[in-house]
Amino acid sequence: MDVLLQQIINGLVLGSMYALVALGYTMVYGIIGLINFAHGDVLMIGALTSWTIIVQAREAVPGMPGWALLVLAALISMAVCAAINFSIEKLAYKPLRNSPRLAPLITAIGMSILLQTLAMIVWKPNPKSYPTLLSSEPFNLGGAVISPTQVTILATTAIVLSLLMFMVNKTSLGRAMRATAENPRVAGLMGIRPDVVISATFIIGAMLAAIAGIMWASNYGTVQHSMGFMPGLKAFVAAVFGGIGNLAGAVVGGISLGLIESLGAGYLGPLTGGFLGSQYSDIFAFIVLAIVLTLRPSGLLGERVADRA
Repeated sequence: MDVLLQQIINGLVLGSMYALVALGYTMVYGIIGLINFAHGDVLMIGALTSWTIIVQAREAVPGMPGWALLVLAALISMAVCAAINFSIEKLAYKPLRNSPRLAPLITAIGMSILLQTLAMIVWKPNPKSYPTLLSSEPFNLGGAVISPTQVTILATTAIVLSLLMFMVNKTSLGRAMRATAENPRVAGLMGIRPDVVISATFIIGAMLAAIAGIMWASNYGTVQHSMGFMPGLKAFVAAVFGGIGNLAGAVVGGISLGLIESLGAGYLGPLTGGFLGSQYSDIFAFIVLAIVLTLRPSGLLGERVADRA
């Protein structure tokens, strides 16, 4: 039972990070039907930016509390990622909105490679140790262990998701986003500016990715220029799993994928006699994707927007 609870905790932590990134995918897809494959690299930029801020702030203000360093790094990283995603949308995606779907898809892959290359030039290719800013004393929860960093990740995710859902469902921007997702032309006739809504969507997605990047770096303790590829890819799987274009689906898909990966890594090894152990945990996401696309292509919760043929 202790092992099961530990794997569930690990899965919830992992899934909450996937969910934040998956929301960025699904928001952009819901509005303009684009899969932004550079989104995982925005996560990477957020993590590396926060690492730089923390290192520089520690040198400038040696006695600054860890939580204050984390907040400062998060705010600056969110601003940097928002500016990058805003620029990507304006320069790379906006000119291709009326192009065949393959053109923006290839552009998104190109932007991913560009961001990785620029990050490698700026921060160098070697991995860097991410500072431990919170207490390392773990809590005991029913025989399982959970660290203060993991508690912070779960709490932050819950707060961010609640704020996002409130924004989408209760604010004028959220109503504009839903209207633009349904029909951009009709939304424009009603006084909504689709370009502004699309830019806001990219900015919000980037801020979520920055938060997820800091969480990822804090949880695993290392950052480098290629760190965004696998989380971004798995978050895309989570978005498809839950029903891409559906915000609740992104959350359900992210949490579900995290639990599947964690439980699979913990139990599949003994069940297969060591043939599939924790070192194969990355394959579970793609097994899930294959099954979902075969049995339910629209995902667990389907889509809220009309299919853009």
